[in-house]
Amino acid sequence: VSTSHLQLAAFALGTVGWILCTVSMGIVEWRVWHVDNTTIISSGVAWVGIWKVCFISYLHVSPGYREQFCRKFSGYDSFIPQEIYAAQGLMLTAMFMGLLGLAATIFALRNVYMGVTHKTLIAPFFLLGGFFYIFSGLCVLIPVSWNFYSVTHNQSIAFPPSYYMPSSPAAQEAGAAIPVGIVAVILLLLSGTFSLSYRFPMTANTITK
Repeated sequence: VSTSHLQLAAFALGTVGWILCTVSMGIVEWRVWHVDNTTIISSGVAWVGIWKVCFISYLHVSPGYREQFCRKFSGYDSFIPQEIYAAQGLMLTAMFMGLLGLAATIFALRNVYMGVTHKTLIAPFFLLGGFFYIFSGLCVLIPVSWNFYSVTHNQSIAFPPSYYMPSSPAAQEAGAAIPVGIVAVILLLLSGTFSLSYRFPMTANTITK
């Protein structure tokens, strides 16, 4: 137990990092577009996520919505830029890998703190969890960095007419999903580093054997 404090911290950091990864994936505000024409986009602001685009409209542009209009992306939409396609796949992969990392760490910590006899599995599962955490963090880092690059270069998206969106904004900025994703990356990489640092204590019996 005395040698696994960092791994307990890794589990805590990994849990928060995995939650933030999931939150970032679901937030629609990846890219915030500012538009000049407010005829349909009444607030002059639209939110572009990796799954859909939304804006506030006082016109009844869609049935069932009085003010907010949202349109989900389809897997067959050819206008979606590569950074959004990549973000969809990589964020899902990151969520799955992070979950595997948590499972491996829980199993190892269970053996440590409950005195389970499978001691030979402790170090391998801490190492496995560490690799999953780091891989998950890298999967978040790529789409977050790529979309942030697109924002800073004010890159456009050729939306079809059914989206009621201009092809390019007057200006754009990074939405809330970007900083949330960055924090998730930091926590997941730290968690992976802490998990990989585990060393099984050498007892007298172990040395004799």
